[in-house]
Amino acid sequence: MSRRRIFERAGALLLVLLARLPVHASTALLLEEPFGLFGHLNPTGHAAIYLDHICAQTITSLRPCREGEFGAVISRYHKVDGYDWVAIPLIPYLYAVETLDQVPTTATPALESDLRDQYRRNHLRRIAPDKKDGSAPGGEWIQLVGSAYDRKLYGFQLESTPEQDADVIAKFNDSKNVAHFNIIFRNCADFSRKFINREYPGAIHRNFIADIGITTPKQVARSLVRFSNEHPEMPFNTFVIPQVPGTIQRSRRVDGITESIVRSKKYVVPLAVIAPIPTAVIAAAWLAGGKLRLPDDEETLAVLRQPVSRAAHLMRRQSASDSVPTDPSSAAFATLPVTVIAMPTPDALSAPMTLGPAD
Repeated sequence: MSRRRIFERAGALLLVLLARLPVHASTALLLEEPFGLFGHLNPTGHAAIYLDHICAQTITSLRPCREGEFGAVISRYHKVDGYDWVAIPLIPYLYAVETLDQVPTTATPALESDLRDQYRRNHLRRIAPDKKDGSAPGGEWIQLVGSAYDRKLYGFQLESTPEQDADVIAKFNDSKNVAHFNIIFRNCADFSRKFINREYPGAIHRNFIADIGITTPKQVARSLVRFSNEHPEMPFNTFVIPQVPGTIQRSRRVDGITESIVRSKKYVVPLAVIAPIPTAVIAAAWLAGGKLRLPDDEETLAVLRQPVSRAAHLMRRQSASDSVPTDPSSAAFATLPVTVIAMPTPDALSAPMTLGPAD
């Protein structure tokens, strides 16, 4: 290791220790449901990494979070200004606004588009410049902000150490960030797999039976659950971020490769008629190693394991009575705590944002 890199890591570790709040840091996989036409054709969804004690200095550089900050979401994207990965603060990533008190209680496609464009104009114009007429450009930059308008997200969270956080900051700030996305071998789930395996060696692996060797977001989550079961001494938590209520089309169930065939009547029925034996093999592959029960969103605990404000506590109480669309095919983990991030209510917005543990 070069002397320069040693000093960089030492400096990052010092900043992490100085910035550390008196709570545990964590690394979480975000398993995000598919949506829209592409989600209909490819129901594997999206994977990202949420770091609650590492924040985005810019979209391509990281730093320790300061008090009151919620961390950042980092993932691999296709065709985002030539970058392999991009980091976005948690609240903008979910809702395309700066702070929780700006999150709408319901959303329409027009509002979603307006919020995304406003955030782009304020922060992302360099990678998503205006069109000639001054309007918002097309492209995949929209995946960087406002994710919770389009889909429901599931989180699978493990604790991290100051040393691990410092290593992440030094590694990513020192690495070449050049796009080489490949949907088969270098997709968003591969990024999450390698990220988690760096902090927790051997935690995530490909499934050569249920997913024919392609890393899928659901396989990363499945591996992480198995890893936590094999290491009960390691704190593990799950949480759910509901899709924002409104008129935006609801996201779809997230599936693996063989699961998407077995659970789709339009594929499995004709396939069973034409080729019954291969269909039985596919079904057996899914049943043998491709099933995963996703956490439900009925229970309400803490918001992403951070100290929770009174406003956030009121949000969660309101969420319990709201009719938030859910996936009826999902069943709750029997032994894992579940968290819900919900929408602010008018009463919550007027409450002082004082940090403290949830009831």
